[in-house]
Amino acid sequence: MSKIKENGEKMKRALVTGGCGFIGSNLAKRLVGEGWKVDIVDDMSNGHLELLDGVSMRVVPADLLQNFYSTVSSRDDDTILVIQGDFSHGAIVKNISDGMYDVVFHQAAIPRVSFSVENPSMTTDINIAGTVRLFEACTGNVNRIVWASSSSVYGGAEVLPTNEETVKAPKSPYAWQKSAIEDVAKLFGELYSLDIVCLRYFNVFGPGQHGDSPYSTAISAWCHAVKNGLPLRSDGDGSQSRDMCYVDNAVDANLLAATSDEKFFGRVYNVSCGDKTTNREILDHFTEKFSHAVVRHAPWRPGDVMHTCADITRISSELGYEPRVRFWDGLRKTLAWWGIEEYE
Repeated sequence: MSKIKENGEKMKRALVTGGCGFIGSNLAKRLVGEGWKVDIVDDMSNGHLELLDGVSMRVVPADLLQNFYSTVSSRDDDTILVIQGDFSHGAIVKNISDGMYDVVFHQAAIPRVSFSVENPSMTTDINIAGTVRLFEACTGNVNRIVWASSSSVYGGAEVLPTNEETVKAPKSPYAWQKSAIEDVAKLFGELYSLDIVCLRYFNVFGPGQHGDSPYSTAISAWCHAVKNGLPLRSDGDGSQSRDMCYVDNAVDANLLAATSDEKFFGRVYNVSCGDKTTNREILDHFTEKFSHAVVRHAPWRPGDVMHTCADITRISSELGYEPRVRFWDGLRKTLAWWGIEEYE
């Protein structure tokens, strides 16, 4: 049963998978701030508890979850329960089956194109099979799933900006996995009336994104390099361009999708700004502002595409989404989070 808040409204209950990761932690903190009761599940392979600094939390291993429930009668509404384990763990499936959540924000995945190229079978098992198990548990037990897809499903789209009707052409195992789950989401909507909305993120960056792991993206890796006096890697000549999406914009899209009165049943939406910036422009910015920054060129990476740029007409018209933070302002905020906002 949903708890009644002081103003008479029902408190919405959310499960955020991957909630100790970059996007998930930003989303979880926003949800708490807006009055949601939040559980997180994260296997901590790419998660960091410190990303939840500033909010109250309880941490429980998934294997001990039922024991936790039997010994703890309640918790404060603004305390996040962090469940350490796989998002398809039996304890999570039981919570979902027991109707504990109104909305599941499925952010967990093994990200990163290059990692999927090196590990296609492992990433397929977790990203696809695990997600299907999660969808099955949610069927008939939650109001909605907001799922994190990716612009990588487009491959090297010929038409820019790219809209959601563009034929998908994934060029890596990661992109194919996201594309396949979109198809599963539509199928579950048609067969089981499971309401899933798919958000195709374009190159999300911002505070909370670590730069020293195999999953690191370009902006976080470059910030890490500047912070630690390391060379900044440029794949190819830097002419590739990306539609960079500051994390607050992605969080906005999740909240709009979760609270919409519409039914989605697998409908997809681009999430970004509709702008494009080349790697060379960003690297030039770093080398101009930081005297010690040196660019090291490397070969093109298999599976990468040259250009991305989102057409955000659909999400703007149907969900009222507008990007509040554009790239260069987002980069300034990100550098401040890294503690390197004072240009040399």
